[in-house]
Amino acid sequence: MSIEGKISRLNELCPEGFLVAIRMGFFFPVYEENTLPKKWSERYTARGYMVADPVLHWCYHNNGIERWSALGVDDPRDVLGQAKLHGLAFGAAASCVDPDNSSPRSFGTFARGDREFTDSELIELHDLLEDIHIEMVPPTNLTKAELEALRMVKNGLLMKEIANLLGVSEGAVKQRLKNAKTKLRSKTGTQAAALATSFGLI
Repeated sequence: MSIEGKISRLNELCPEGFLVAIRMGFFFPVYEENTLPKKWSERYTARGYMVADPVLHWCYHNNGIERWSALGVDDPRDVLGQAKLHGLAFGAAASCVDPDNSSPRSFGTFARGDREFTDSELIELHDLLEDIHIEMVPPTNLTKAELEALRMVKNGLLMKEIANLLGVSEGAVKQRLKNAKTKLRSKTGTQAAALATSFGLI
C-alpha cells in the first residue's frame, strides 16, 4: 500500500482527524499530515499547548501505542479536556523509532468523537505509522551527481542552466533527476529536492 493509501486508511479509522509526524528532525519532520479540525489546530497553536501536551510527552518517552485515556501523563493545562470541546473525545498516541534507536522518532495522534479505538484498531494505527516511518528512510544510494543536480533544483535553477553549469547535456541532467526521483519516491524534481533537504542530504 502506498503512503497515500495508508493516509486514506488513517482517514477511515480517525473520523475526527489525526496528525502524523514522520522522522522528526530538530525542528521539522521529514513528512507530516494533519487532518485535525482547523479550529482545534489554531487554538492549539495560539495557546502554546505543544509544550504541555500529554500526548506529545507520552510520544517522546515511549514506543508503541496507547489510548489517551490511559496515558498516565499529567495534563496541567487540560489539553485533552480542551480537545474534547472540539470533538476529539477519544484518541490514541503512537510513537516509533528504528530497531537500533538511531533514527529520528515518528509519532501520531489519532482522534474519534464517538468511542474508544478498539484493540485491533490500535494495532492497525501503529502498524500504519510504522510502515510510513520505514518508507521514509533516507536513501543511501544517491550519487554525487544526482545530489548536485538536486541541489541546483533546490536553488531554483532550470534544466538548461543546470546543464550549462555542469557542462553536460540536458538529457544527462534529466536522467540524474529521474534516478533521484525514483530513489526518493518523488513525483517531481522539486519534491525530490525538498525531500533530500529534509533528509539532510543536500
